[in-house]
Amino acid sequence: MLGIGVQRLHYIPIISSIGLKLTDTHICSFKNSLPALHYLLYSSSSINCPTRRRGLLKKMKLDTPEFHALFSPELKELKALFDKNDYEMRIAGGAVRDLLMGITSHDIDFATTATPDQMKEMFELAGVRMIHAKGESHGTITARINDKENFEVTTLRIDVVTDGRRAEVEFTKDWQLDANRRDLTINAMFLGFDGTVYDYFNGIEDIKNRRVKFVGDPIQRIQEDYLRILRYFRFYGRIAQGPNEHDEETLKAIKDNSSGLERVSGERIWTELKRIVVGNYAGPIIETMVGTGVSKYMGLPEECNVEEFQRICKVTEGFNPEPMARIAALLDSEQQVYELQKRLKVSNDELKTCLFIVKYRDSEEGDDLCTYYKHLIARLSGKEKTTRTKVLELLKYKGYNDLREEILAWTLPQLPVNGKDLIIGGVKKGPVFAKTLDRLRIRWIESDFKLTREELLEMVDEVLKEIRG
Repeated sequence: MLGIGVQRLHYIPIISSIGLKLTDTHICSFKNSLPALHYLLYSSSSINCPTRRRGLLKKMKLDTPEFHALFSPELKELKALFDKNDYEMRIAGGAVRDLLMGITSHDIDFATTATPDQMKEMFELAGVRMIHAKGESHGTITARINDKENFEVTTLRIDVVTDGRRAEVEFTKDWQLDANRRDLTINAMFLGFDGTVYDYFNGIEDIKNRRVKFVGDPIQRIQEDYLRILRYFRFYGRIAQGPNEHDEETLKAIKDNSSGLERVSGERIWTELKRIVVGNYAGPIIETMVGTGVSKYMGLPEECNVEEFQRICKVTEGFNPEPMARIAALLDSEQQVYELQKRLKVSNDELKTCLFIVKYRDSEEGDDLCTYYKHLIARLSGKEKTTRTKVLELLKYKGYNDLREEILAWTLPQLPVNGKDLIIGGVKKGPVFAKTLDRLRIRWIESDFKLTREELLEMVDEVLKEIRG
């Protein structure tokens, strides 16, 4: 049953703001007509309420090479189909932001006044193939045109109920109401196919001034979906012109609501965090995230090594480091790596990269760095290509960029002896067999790969004595 206790339910403050006093029982009585009530209240221009972010539509014309480059034959065909059926369709969100910044966008989303059922009927009649992923319940239909391009088209929506992780939505035909539910002003614009930009919340001006702001009240925006905290920091790195130009009200809202990230899945957090740590101003941004208390809800230790992270960001700048290679700088031990993995559910390869760097970053290397790292690749078990990749990330971390090129070009020699040679020499298969081959490999590496097959086989009896004590 729907009642006053439902978190983030927007009807209650709106109803209160226009002087209606309704009890929990009254609200429950609307349960069969809430969609109509919601739209009536939200679309009423007479309501002046904090939950209603009142936009003032601004328009401009976009006429750039990046914009015109979008119009593939498939997109033109899709647009013609919507026009034929009297449904409006516009480019939405991030693609509009990118185009206004002169960036060619390769991930384009579209918004429409057509409902999912109307789109499905339209596509079926036109013989258009649909790829049904998991977006239909949220209004998204993916159409594949001419078996060449996929287009995600989403019905305009209103968030009815949000719990800090996900939202229940209703469909609408009101473009401003859809813009109203988006996170940042720079992501809340639409672009018509004639080049008209529709901006309800000053996104054009914010892009011009490189400002990252939430749509309306930052507290409400965050509490609708706490992942927006990380989205704010990610887009700050992409948009801002300086490392520490945050709005204080926004940072306070983030700090006061940082604990809400506990409700967000590790996978969603990692998707945002991995972009932050390799993006612009990663060092200052992580320092700000630690200062606002955000980091401790992402699996990072409360006492992060921010200074080391900032140093590693400078060392690896321009060398395309793996996200987990930079994350390693924040962690002091393998235990902290495992705690991070438990929270974020990073992949096995990402986990191994971080563990590798934490383990070997302070190792004694000797005077001949090139020899040390070649031997390290040869010593480690696993596929040589995978091991080399980890070593190359470690070299970025250490700032050994000239050496990195040499190691990348180096070919690991093949061990001159194999199991067949040991069998011929009378070594029986089993634990001793594996240990013998491994110790011969170590002697070969220590000789800088110079020992021959004959020389190694002559050492078998000596190695067996060592193993058997």
